[in-house]
Amino acid sequence: MVPTAIVDRAKRLGLDVIAICDHNSAENVGAVLAAGRKRGFPVIPGMEITSREEVHVLGLFRDEEELSALQDLVYRNLPGENDPEFFGAQTIVNECDDVLGSTAKLLIGATDFSLEETVDVIHEAGGLAIAAHIDRERFGLVGQLGFVPDGLAVDAMEVSPHASVEQWADYAAVTFSDAHVLRDIGRTSTSFLLAEATLEEIGKALRNEDGRAIVAAGGGA
Repeated sequence: MVPTAIVDRAKRLGLDVIAICDHNSAENVGAVLAAGRKRGFPVIPGMEITSREEVHVLGLFRDEEELSALQDLVYRNLPGENDPEFFGAQTIVNECDDVLGSTAKLLIGATDFSLEETVDVIHEAGGLAIAAHIDRERFGLVGQLGFVPDGLAVDAMEVSPHASVEQWADYAAVTFSDAHVLRDIGRTSTSFLLAEATLEEIGKALRNEDGRAIVAAGGGA
């Protein structure tokens, strides 16, 4: 899952845009964005934040500057230190896949933010907040809590590939590959009607504004 391999596989599968959302970290996002720029392929910078309740929430952003501000906040509220021998190395690379170092933060852990606070900090940094794989037993909104809290201000609900999008018709429902290995990139995707592959356009599609829309959720590449 190095930057060049991620971008090359996404292009080969015919995807038009991907988002990079590592667990509680953005330290490798810049490398994938740079690899995408070299290959003329759009990449949305993001992060998958784990709330105090162990619910995953995706934050998608316009640029690295917005994401960098959130990264600092997340790291200040992410307790624990990684044990490389037990959990594996948390490697940081550049756009050429060269290893630059590693991070000692416990990225598999949960932040001190509540679910509502997680959504708020994403919005305050300028991002879109999407509840990730909500139907999954572990780390999904419904799987963890058993319900959707009233007034939760997420911009969309991401449904796992094996679940039905139709049952979430009251929300902007999307489905993503949640790829942790190369072969899973593009296993499922969401088609949007957009003027261009930018965060602003995706936000409009989630809100069904200005003719932008979610065309289909749950298709392959």
